[in-house]
Amino acid sequence: MTFLTRREMVLALGGTALLAGCNNGVGGTGGPRIDARVDATLAEMYRRFPGTRKLADDAAGMLVMPLVTEAGLGLGGAFGRGALRVGGVTVDYYSTAKASAGLQIGAQQYAHVLFFMTQDALMNFRRSPGWAAGANIEYAIPEGGETLAAETTTSLAPVIAVIFGQAGLRIGATLEGVKYTRIIP
Repeated sequence: MTFLTRREMVLALGGTALLAGCNNGVGGTGGPRIDARVDATLAEMYRRFPGTRKLADDAAGMLVMPLVTEAGLGLGGAFGRGALRVGGVTVDYYSTAKASAGLQIGAQQYAHVLFFMTQDALMNFRRSPGWAAGANIEYAIPEGGETLAAETTTSLAPVIAVIFGQAGLRIGATLEGVKYTRIIP
């Protein structure tokens, strides 16, 4: 191991510990606090991007992550907690953890919502002990921060991810993996 690699590893582990220590402001009082943040996140998403209301109406379920904190310097990670809503009701709580490696520096926070557009996609997610995001997800990211449009190909996808509310500065090109795990808050 070279000195640079050790230093990057120490910084990445320190960043991960810092992320775990801050707990995203979601933990502590359990489910009611997560639900309150999910409600606020959905209200903001519907206000800023009215087209997402139709996605929500058509979806079999939604996983809402109100606040995901991400940081990286060479190696990076992210963490957040949220709730799975089916028919507008919370049925489970989840955490998300992300690891990344590559050319990256910075930190950011954002919200994201996964819309499960089919019952099969929702059941696959709920039945898995830990669900990893993969190539089968379509991303709908607001252009210019003003509107969010779901095209025909996006609305036919089994899972659609909407990412919004980014704050912070993070740049880079990385390989990354994301895992969602059911939790008891």
